[in-house]
Amino acid sequence: GVIYPPQVAIVGVGTPVLRPWVVDGELTIRTLAVLTLAADHRVSDGHRGALFLAAVDRLLQEPEAL
Repeated sequence: GVIYPPQVAIVGVGTPVLRPWVVDGELTIRTLAVLTLAADHRVSDGHRGALFLAAVDRLLQEPEAL
């Protein structure tokens, strides 16, 4: 993604797709989507971006926490 000033980051969300996944040792089908983050490293480092995406991942897996 392209970041236009005054923005400092952008998140992209891919199309959700059904994929095989192992849950508690059992094979199942889950809906997965790829999230990407582009950020201006003059403003924030990659560690903060990784923490943000990890938090989004947790919330999407537990929507009742929203």
